[in-house]
Amino acid sequence: MVRTVQRWMDWNRASRWLTNATQVSVIFVGIGISLSAQAQTGRIYTSDDYSRAANLLNASTISLVDHAVERATFFGGDRFWYLDNENGLPTLMVADAPRRTRSAAYDPLRMATALHAAGLEETDPKRIRPDAFDLLDNDRTVRITIDGTRYRCTLAAEYRCRAEFAGPSGTAKSSLSDTSLADFSPDGKRAVFLRDWNLWVREIATGVEKQLTTDGVKDFGYATDNAGWAHSEHAIVVWSPDSKMLATFQQDQRRTGEMYTVSSRIGHPELETWKYPLVGDKDVTMIERVVIDVDAAKVTRLKMPPDQHRSTLCDNLVCPTGWEDVQWAADARTLAFVSTSRDHKTENLRIADAATGEVRDVFTETVPTFFESGYEHVNWRYLSTRNEILWFSQRENWGNLYLYDAGTGKLKHAVTEGDWNVDEVLSVDPKSGEMILAGTGREPSEDPYYRRVYSANLDGRQPKLLTAEDADHVATVSSDGKFIVDIYSTPQKPQVMVLRDGSGRAIEELTHGDVTRLKAAGWIAPETFHVKGHDGKTEVYGLLFRPAGLNLSQKYPIIDFIYPGPQGGSFGTHGFQASRVDSNALADLGFVVVQIEGMGNPRRSKAFHDEYLSDIGMNAIPDQISGLRELAQRYSWIDLDRVGMWGHSGGGNATVAAMLRYPDFIKVGIAESGNHENRNYEDDWDEKWVGLLQTKPDGTTNYDTQANARYAGNLKGKLMLAHGMLDDNVPVSTTMLLIDALEKANKDFALVIFPQAHHGYGPTAGAYMMRRRWDYFITELMKATPPHEFPMPALLPLH
Repeated sequence: MVRTVQRWMDWNRASRWLTNATQVSVIFVGIGISLSAQAQTGRIYTSDDYSRAANLLNASTISLVDHAVERATFFGGDRFWYLDNENGLPTLMVADAPRRTRSAAYDPLRMATALHAAGLEETDPKRIRPDAFDLLDNDRTVRITIDGTRYRCTLAAEYRCRAEFAGPSGTAKSSLSDTSLADFSPDGKRAVFLRDWNLWVREIATGVEKQLTTDGVKDFGYATDNAGWAHSEHAIVVWSPDSKMLATFQQDQRRTGEMYTVSSRIGHPELETWKYPLVGDKDVTMIERVVIDVDAAKVTRLKMPPDQHRSTLCDNLVCPTGWEDVQWAADARTLAFVSTSRDHKTENLRIADAATGEVRDVFTETVPTFFESGYEHVNWRYLSTRNEILWFSQRENWGNLYLYDAGTGKLKHAVTEGDWNVDEVLSVDPKSGEMILAGTGREPSEDPYYRRVYSANLDGRQPKLLTAEDADHVATVSSDGKFIVDIYSTPQKPQVMVLRDGSGRAIEELTHGDVTRLKAAGWIAPETFHVKGHDGKTEVYGLLFRPAGLNLSQKYPIIDFIYPGPQGGSFGTHGFQASRVDSNALADLGFVVVQIEGMGNPRRSKAFHDEYLSDIGMNAIPDQISGLRELAQRYSWIDLDRVGMWGHSGGGNATVAAMLRYPDFIKVGIAESGNHENRNYEDDWDEKWVGLLQTKPDGTTNYDTQANARYAGNLKGKLMLAHGMLDDNVPVSTTMLLIDALEKANKDFALVIFPQAHHGYGPTAGAYMMRRRWDYFITELMKATPPHEFPMPALLPLH
C-alpha cells in the first residue's frame, strides 16, 4: 500500500521515483473484431512513437511549464519564499508581503556549484529544489535544506556553503552518518540525533555533543523511527517552542516480530532484518512517552501505561509534516497528546505536566469504524493560552471542528457544522479566535475534492468563503494571519499564485502558470468527468485522457489506472500536474486512459469512506466497473471488449482483485508490488481499515476475503505481476503467495522480478518496468507490435 496522507501522495511510500511500470494484456471476446478495432491491429510502433510518449513523462514535462508555483512558505513574519520556474530553471524567490516586493534570493547556477562543493551530489541546477529556506545575518547568509540535509551558505563575492551538521563521531550501529538524520531546534542552535539507541544533542556553533538518555538498548531505544514499513535512523521528537525541552518516547520492540529481505549477489547472501509487526500479532510495537530537559539532560517519564504505536491519522507516528499528535503549550509547561487504540476506534486526549510527568485524561472519543483527525494533516490543536482544545471529528458524517474545555473536558460547542469537510486548519489566533481553514464540499463545484479557503472563528460563527475560483486551492498563511498566499489550479489549468489579505481580498497576482511550451510538445489536458458509483446514485469523479489523434469512427482500448486507497485515491492531487504517472504517455500511444476516484476513499462523507469496510479488498473496484460502463455508453469510441487496468502497491492489489472478481470484464492487468495478502502486511495499516484479526469457530477469519490467492482459479485474462525482492514496505511474500495459488490453479501469468529493487523500483528498474508495461499493453490490448527493447530513459528524481 501507499503511505497515508501522505506520503502524498504522493503515493510516497513507493518512493520519490516515478517508478510504476507494468504491462497489460487483453483477450478479445466475441466472434469477430469490428472494422474500427481492426484498423488498429497490426500496427508496428517505432522508437519514435515511444520517444514521443516518453517526452510526456514528468522528467520532461516539468521543465516545459513556466511560472507554475506549487507552494509558498512564510518565514520571519510576513516574508515568504517560493520556487519560480522558467525554461526549466527553478529560481528561489523571496517576497515581502507588506512591501509588495519580491526578488531572487541567489543565483541558482552559482548556488548549485557551491552546494555541490559542500557535499550535495546533484550538480544540475534544474534538479535542485530546496525543501526549506531561511535568511540570516541581514540577508547575507541563506540556510537551505535539500533532501533533509541543511546547508548554510554565504552570499559574498564567492558563494560558499557548508553542511551545518557534519554528523557525530563513532561508527556503532544507529549512529548518525549525515545531516539529514538530525532534528533541529526551533532557534536553529541545536540538533538531536540517535546514537546506539540513545538520544544525543549537538550545539551547532561549537560542535559539542551531549548524551541525553543512557538506558536505551537494542529494540528498546529512544525516539526510534520504525513503523514496520518505515524504518530509518531519524529521531522522532517534538521540540518545545523555547528550544529547551523535547517530547519523545522509548520504543519497545523487544517482542515485535521481524521482517527479512535477502540480497541476490555472488557469494553468501546478505540478510536484512528489522521489526515489522503483522496483523493479529499478540505483541506489537509500544511506546513509553517521555519529556527531556535538554540543558539538564533530565528524562521525565510520563506516568501512564505504554501507548500503542499509533497516530490519529497516519500509519506511522509521523505524518508527512511531523509528529502532529503531540503539541506543546505556549509556555512549555504542559504537553497535549492523543493516545490511539490499536484498532483506531478510540482516541484519548491527554495533557501531561512536563516537570512531574503527571498525566490527566481530558476527553475520549470512540467511533464504530475508525477515527481520523483530518486528511493530509492532523487537525486538532492545543490552545493552551485559552485552556481549550480544538478537535476534529466526523461524528456527524462530515469532518467538522469542535471546541472543548481543556480543564474539564466538556464540549463547549461546534465550531463548524454542515455537510462539508474542514480539510486543514491553516491558522488560529488564540486571542481573537479568528481562524483560516481549507475546506471541501461546501460550494457547488465541478469537482467536490477542490479545496477552498475560509475564514471562521472559534465562537462558531458561519465560515466565510475567501477564494471564489472553482479550483483546488493550496494556501499558506502568515503567522499573524494578515496575509494569505493562495495557489489555485485545476487538472486542466496550471497554478496561479495570488497574495491576499486576511479577509481574502486579492492584493496582487504573483505568478501565472504558462503551458505554451508544454502544449507544443503534444500535451493534451485530461478531462474531468463524473459518473455513478456502483450503487447507481452516488457521483464519483475521474479524469479521462483521450487518445492522441482521436478518430470518432474508431474504437480504442481503455486502460484504468487505479489506486484504491482507502487512505488516498487514483488522482493524487486534484490540482494541476503536467504528467500523471504515464497516463499522458499511454494516451499518446493510442489508448483511452482513465483515473476514477471510487467510493471508499476520503475527502467526501464518512459514509462514503466507510463503503467497503466489510471487504477492503474490493475498495473502489465496483465503481471502476460501473464508471467504465457508463463512459462507454457516453463515448462510442471506447471499446469495452478491450479493458486494461494497472496499479502499484495498493493499485497492484486492486488490479488483481478486479481481474479475479470481474474476470469477464478486465481482460489485461499489470500488478506491481501489490499487497495481495493483508495478513502479511504491516499491522497499523490493515487493522485500521479491516479491524483486528478475528478467527471464527470454523477457522475462517475476517481477512480471508481480502486475499487475492483465494480467487486465483477465476483468472481468465492476461496478468503480469511484478515485485522487488528487497521490498521493505509490501513484503514480496504477498506476491509469492498469489503466484503459488495461480500455479496450483494451473493459470498462466507473466512475472517481472527485480532482485535489487525496493518498493519503489528506482531509476533503472523503474524505466525498465515502464517499458515492459507499454510493450504489454500494445501487444495484448492493441494487438500491435512494440519497438524491440526500447531504451527508456532512466526515471530520475527531483531534489
